[in-house]
Amino acid sequence: MAKLVLLDTARKGKQSEELENSLRSLVVGQDEAIREVVNAYQSHTTGVAPVGRPVANFLFLGPTGSGKTRLVEATAQSLLKDSRAFVKIDCAEYQHSHEVAKLIGSPPGYLGHRETQALLSQDALNRFHTDKIKLSLVLFDEIEKASDALWNLLLGILDKGVLTLGDNRKVDFTGSMIFLTSNLGANEMCALASPRTGFTPTFTDDSSRDGAGEKMSRIGGAAARRKFTPEFVNRLDRIVVFKPLGDDELRRILDIELEMVQQRLYTSAGNLAFHVIVSDSAREILLREGTDSRYGARHLRRAIERLLVQPLSNLMASGQIYRGDCIRITSQDDSPSLNFFRDTAARDSWKIAGSRAA
Repeated sequence: MAKLVLLDTARKGKQSEELENSLRSLVVGQDEAIREVVNAYQSHTTGVAPVGRPVANFLFLGPTGSGKTRLVEATAQSLLKDSRAFVKIDCAEYQHSHEVAKLIGSPPGYLGHRETQALLSQDALNRFHTDKIKLSLVLFDEIEKASDALWNLLLGILDKGVLTLGDNRKVDFTGSMIFLTSNLGANEMCALASPRTGFTPTFTDDSSRDGAGEKMSRIGGAAARRKFTPEFVNRLDRIVVFKPLGDDELRRILDIELEMVQQRLYTSAGNLAFHVIVSDSAREILLREGTDSRYGARHLRRAIERLLVQPLSNLMASGQIYRGDCIRITSQDDSPSLNFFRDTAARDSWKIAGSRAA
């Protein structure tokens, strides 16, 4: 007699699990968006993605600095080992109809036809392919700023996965993930938050957090429908709303950014490689200087470069840092600047740990 075996539909393949783990280590506080990207990638790898259209069409909505572009960079880093391995179109540069010619090239007979190289050519899409991964990532950043001509161009790409260039050549987008980002509805989303420090929504329990998330999703969907035509919205596979970042998320982002700085020092300093320890008080200064309610974590990297990396560069150039040093970074009182010390005791322990690791 036949026996029915219950299958676990929540399990993912090895490649998808690796992608999800990598994205979670690089992008903080946006689990829903990560889940959607991973699901689309798994559909692509198993061959069940829709035929005759892009692998996935995403519209990412949310406040600035919440990680929309960062997720695209992280996807490129995780899959293609290069955070810049995607085609990026800054839609603010295409606010007028005639500027779309830069994307598709001028048609024959127009002045400068041969000198105009289409930015959305097949070569541009395939440039970052590897032997193992034949997937293109295309980002249209701040799509709400684009002209109607660009939106009309996107209709064919999102629906059929095909773009016709000025010289009538066809570009195949069926092996591409399309990402559109926008700040539509961001002000209304942030108004739902009751910030304690300028960023963090205050929730009493998980249900209130989930309720606020649902409201933000509705706000984002309504804003998109007001801005875009029904035929445009209907071609989107998923509208994902990025939530404003809270205190915990911002601290995790800071940890990630500081770890990236340390890796830069290990690899780029060469014979001058040294270790950095950033105190809790110094981290608070970086958070205060690099984040606020309007820009989220967008300026955090700039604050790290200004307050931490540039002073370290000065110390290296002036011969105050030596190979194997351990530099401890602290702050005093409420001063916006950081203090840098050579920690001789920690220097010896770091050298020992480093030699053991080697």
